[in-house]
Amino acid sequence: MADTHTARSDAARSDAAHADPARSDAAHTDAARSAAPVKAPVKTPVEAPARPARGRAALWTLPPVAALALVFLYPLALLVWQSVSPDGGGHSTAPYATVLAETSFRDALAHTVLIAVGATLGALLLGLALALVIAFVPFPGGRALARFIDLFLAFPSFLITLALLFLYGTVGVANGLWTDVTGATSGPLNFLHTPWGVLLAEVTYFTPFVMRPLLAAFSQVETGQLEAAASLGARPWRTVRTVILPEALPSLAAGGALVLVLCLNEFGIVLFTGAKDVVTLPVLVYTKAILDGDYTGACAVAVINIALSVTLYALYRVVASRTGARTGGEPRRAGA
Repeated sequence: MADTHTARSDAARSDAAHADPARSDAAHTDAARSAAPVKAPVKTPVEAPARPARGRAALWTLPPVAALALVFLYPLALLVWQSVSPDGGGHSTAPYATVLAETSFRDALAHTVLIAVGATLGALLLGLALALVIAFVPFPGGRALARFIDLFLAFPSFLITLALLFLYGTVGVANGLWTDVTGATSGPLNFLHTPWGVLLAEVTYFTPFVMRPLLAAFSQVETGQLEAAASLGARPWRTVRTVILPEALPSLAAGGALVLVLCLNEFGIVLFTGAKDVVTLPVLVYTKAILDGDYTGACAVAVINIALSVTLYALYRVVASRTGARTGGEPRRAGA
């Protein structure tokens, strides 16, 4: 009896579904909804009350800005003010006209630019060659030499000059060996007191400043690219020119620009070599301020030297940005 009743109920439901399909779909939908898990209501996050972020940021920014103004901006403004304040009183640009008309200033400017450009080119060539050897030619002690470069950057410039004087000075080791062997009264090496000696000292000292960013750039070169170039029959120089140099060009430009600016403002190397005929802009500032007592003229020369350095730095930024665009990315910073 129960089975007969159940069969009749199923048959009735089937007939009802065939008679009214919309009602059947609705019933199935209601059943699916009742069977689906109930989701918890999503809570809308309550926004925190706005904080006075600008006021706090200004309070945090004020101390470093004040320190920068006191340590850097104030002395610079005082230097510019003194350069337009002649000894006779008042303010004018006459000290600049006087300085620009002096032969000593023109000679110092020529010496500064020539030595800086020559030292930069020498440091770029020597630094590139040494960095290529350290990065891509395995030899014992290569890693130790790369670490020593970082330590070398902390050395003062006059220390390198004293080392060169000890080796190649008139009474240095090289001339001493020559006199001992030949019996001569003096040795043949006497170039450290000339512009060539200053140039050698600056190239020696500033070459690691080029090598450090180059080594960082060379570490980014993928080994697979070098292996692919070698498998295609490319010679080492072509691999360097087509694979390595494009990656290192921004770092090379950064190192060269840094060396150029540092050479323009180098004072210790020129002073310790004792080259009397080599007077650069920093040495001229020292001469006018300390030896001649012309503080206004010294300030005028210092302002011109600063303006020259800033101009070269701005030029470097333009060249570096264009170089980075050609290589398909942002230029890497020195020492990155």
